[in-house]
Amino acid sequence: MTEVELVPDLCNCIETVAKARYQEIVQGLMSSGEIDDTAKASMEVLRLFLVGADFRRLRAESEAYLLQGKRVTFVIRAQHRKVEYEIHTSTPR
Repeated sequence: MTEVELVPDLCNCIETVAKARYQEIVQGLMSSGEIDDTAKASMEVLRLFLVGADFRRLRAESEAYLLQGKRVTFVIRAQHRKVEYEIHTSTPR
């Protein structure tokens, strides 16, 4: 199962980070000219996340942690075209 980790911050919300990673993968696939199954799987996970996520809720939840000074990491995966995610928080050192 392919997992994608995204780390938003107070300047770049989860939606912005997800879109940027998606574009990065697409550009990489296009410029390499090779078929990379891992990159394609990550791209599909991100596409499903971008289409179906409630970014208003995710942004509010992650920003609450970020304002407390915590680091936020989203771990996103898809199974049978259904997106699942976990939010992990930690205190920066």
